[in-house]
Amino acid sequence: MKKSVAILFAFIFSQFQAQQNAYYQQSAKYKMDIDVNAEKFTYQGNQTLTYTNNSPDELNVVYFHLYWNAFKPNSMMDQRVAGQGKNGDSRLQKDGISRLAAIPKDQEGAQNIHWIKQNGKDLKFEIQETVMKVYLSEAIKPSSSTTFTMNWDAVIPQQIRRSGRNNREGVDMTMTQWYPKIAEYDYDGWATFDYVGREFHAPFADFDVTIKINKDYIVGAGGTLMNPTEVKGYDGNAKVKADKNKATWRWTASNMLDFAWSADKDYTVESFDVADGPKVYLVYISSEKTKFWGETKPYLAKFFQTMNAKFGKYAYPSYAFIQGGDGGMEYGMCTMILGEAKSLKDLMGLMVHEGAHSWYQQMIATNEPIYPWMDEGFTSYAENTVMSQLFPAKEAEPNAFVGSINAYRNFVKRGIEEPAVWLGDHHDNGSAYSFATYVKGELYLVQLGYIVGEENLAKIMQEYFKQWSMKHPTDRDFLHIAQQVSGMDLKWFHHYWINTTKTIDYGIKDVKYDAKSTTITLVNNSQVPMPIDFGVMTNDNKMVTYQIPLNMTRTWKSKDAYGPFTTLPYWPWTQKEYTFTIPYTKAQLKVLGIDFSYRLADVNLEDNFVEVK
Repeated sequence: MKKSVAILFAFIFSQFQAQQNAYYQQSAKYKMDIDVNAEKFTYQGNQTLTYTNNSPDELNVVYFHLYWNAFKPNSMMDQRVAGQGKNGDSRLQKDGISRLAAIPKDQEGAQNIHWIKQNGKDLKFEIQETVMKVYLSEAIKPSSSTTFTMNWDAVIPQQIRRSGRNNREGVDMTMTQWYPKIAEYDYDGWATFDYVGREFHAPFADFDVTIKINKDYIVGAGGTLMNPTEVKGYDGNAKVKADKNKATWRWTASNMLDFAWSADKDYTVESFDVADGPKVYLVYISSEKTKFWGETKPYLAKFFQTMNAKFGKYAYPSYAFIQGGDGGMEYGMCTMILGEAKSLKDLMGLMVHEGAHSWYQQMIATNEPIYPWMDEGFTSYAENTVMSQLFPAKEAEPNAFVGSINAYRNFVKRGIEEPAVWLGDHHDNGSAYSFATYVKGELYLVQLGYIVGEENLAKIMQEYFKQWSMKHPTDRDFLHIAQQVSGMDLKWFHHYWINTTKTIDYGIKDVKYDAKSTTITLVNNSQVPMPIDFGVMTNDNKMVTYQIPLNMTRTWKSKDAYGPFTTLPYWPWTQKEYTFTIPYTKAQLKVLGIDFSYRLADVNLEDNFVEVK
């Protein structure tokens, strides 16, 4: 073989290998020793972190998140809240004024790094608000590991957002995003977004965490408690092993994004096993206001069983619902939620949503600051799917998502919608963020089911879990699976729904009745093209559906769980009107309409139905 040919072959082979092995993910192992001063709401921390670089890049710096540095006056979070005023997160402001500006000095959040070393060598670092940049003494080469050791102390902040002391329901300590956490590194580089209130991202990691705290406290956490017979509240233990009035709690967890815990002297701990599922812990302050917690057990069992069947098997040995925080926030193997509920259904709605994040945030770990709609939206879809089974509507509804579709229609009328593609922390309006992320993210799947058929959507969700569980997918990865399963081109839909605020608005423009048939003209009044399921109800209450494909999908829907249909010629997306004829006379018809299943997120229903008189 000539040298030039050999070089060319080697280059082609290397490119092929690069394409075959393009995906990688970093990994970390944390070993922490924490000593808590409960009276002063502070703690001392020591951490050993083994970090493995599975990327093809040589790393000369690393970054850590120091989230608690946000909780002080004039922090970036404070500035962001002040800048948004009443358009921002209501939990962070009062009457349009940032609550962070009034945090007393002794309750400001702080993570004070004393030193960090790499393989025993001191490292230079700089603190940039909630991000710490560390300059390495030796580069971390591809496929190699290094060990960081770190010493720091921390002040538990006033409870403003998620973390902190003395939440409004009386929980002493909510310890979330509480330790120096290494940032994720992937094809897009380091994920070092400043913490100004929204979401998180991290590499999968193993945790071994030892917590020393006053012996009267009970700790709830996402993980496996290694010494339940030595601490208060677990396995019926009444005798606490204490040293200088402190008990030692040791927790471990594997292949998780984060480790979170909470502590209070008045916690009650209950547990039960889910058949073919995890052991579930309920950690809460028992009172009249939390009386519904005891009634949740059969509902939570059905929740895990339904999620396992529909979306993929829960991977971890346990899950804890812990009273704490400022609303609801998901973490590895646990969630922190406010526990004082007005009804069992309200409490279960919160538990189901946060629990479903174990699928769409923990096991399928998208980058939340970049793709919040994939996290919150897919979770909301799962939430409504499960809640419709746990608490069926008294009157039959066409689908589980009618409420979300109606909320979206009403929100669009306000004229403040922002695209879902925007970065989570960079939405200008808090309500616009919520609808772009939670509602449009949920309706992304609802519209997808309408386009490809519910059977195909179910296959897509299962295949997504199969391919990307315990990994970090992007929207492109999900779209790739959706197109593979359905055989359709769906890039147009993804673009319109996620990258724009354009809307769907089809209507019935004209109906002409003839002696042996009826001719119908439909019109696209807005900017987003869609296939159309057109329904006919006859006078004998027979339902007939005609599918009008959209030419851009290239392949048409072949079946749908909402019933059989007849496929008509496609509607080109550039064509404003579409006319077709059905073999029914006026005397045979009762109602004509666009989308009898009520899945289509059409923003104006006034011209979607015709009652034949």
